Amino acid sequence: MKQALSRAKTRAALMQELEHAVRRSSGSGAIFGQTVANYAGISSSDHECIDFLNLEGRVTAGRLAEVTGLTTGAITGVIDRLEKAGFVRRERDAQDRRKVFIAIVPENVARISKCYEPIQKAMLELWSRYSDAELQLLIRFADESYKVMLTATEELKAMIEASKKQAPAKPARARR
Repeated sequence: MKQALSRAKTRAALMQELEHAVRRSSGSGAIFGQTVANYAGISSSDHECIDFLNLEGRVTAGRLAEVTGLTTGAITGVIDRLEKAGFVRRERDAQDRRKVFIAIVPENVARISKCYEPIQKAMLELWSRYSDAELQLLIRFADESYKVMLTATEELKAMIEASKKQAPAKPARARR
């Protein structure tokens, strides 16, 4: 009985340690990304959308909304800002002129990519220390964490929307 209790405490301690490690990593990644976004003259969320475009390739606005968890309305604003900044362009589908793809402008995105070269080198060095099985575990963890974050984002948006509907209306300001 005592051994089972000890194991439970150890597992709880490991879970807390993992949570803290993930939060530190996520937080430092967000700050790094914000620093790059500041350098590029764009918002952090717009910068993250460039990375999704780098991962996904040429996609529709709907697909970009799907992979980011942002609304299609928010994505339209992101695309407008990124297009104005020269990081993406809209391209009509040759077969269906109604369909529009969003594509990065490689030569402009390259200047942001240079900011990532040192961290990419360091991460490749780190990952090279892991076995194939450990890398597969890390990939599974990252993929499942991404899905959890998408679901959590949708739940948070629904909670915010529900609280807006329940909040009492603000009284109108008196005119002078």
